[in-house]
Amino acid sequence: AQLVESGGGLVHGGGSLRLSCAASGFTFEYYAIAWFRQAPGKQRETISCISSVDGQTFYADSVKGRFTISRDTAKITAYLQMDSLKPEDTAIYYCGTDLLDYCSGRGPSYVALWGQGTPVTVSS
Repeated sequence: AQLVESGGGLVHGGGSLRLSCAASGFTFEYYAIAWFRQAPGKQRETISCISSVDGQTFYADSVKGRFTISRDTAKITAYLQMDSLKPEDTAIYYCGTDLLDYCSGRGPSYVALWGQGTPVTVSS
């Protein structure tokens, strides 16, 4: 089982990026997928999640209204569209799943499968 993120990079403040999380080796459509980020010197935090059951989504307050999570079962890929980026969004972004079909909100400690991360740098 594997998750592979892509799409990170350097962007000016106010710009946009779309991150992808490609799944393989497990039944992607059964499980909720979440996005996390870890800034230098800070703990990894959950920023968004999408369930597999009904597509219900969750966003952290820090990204609500700017980021949009989605998933495409046919492409076995989840996405994070990031708009109106700010310098404080600079971090390594990870996707992961705790192998539940809903967004449990249990946080990074319960993630069973992680991607390798993709860096996002937002310049001011």
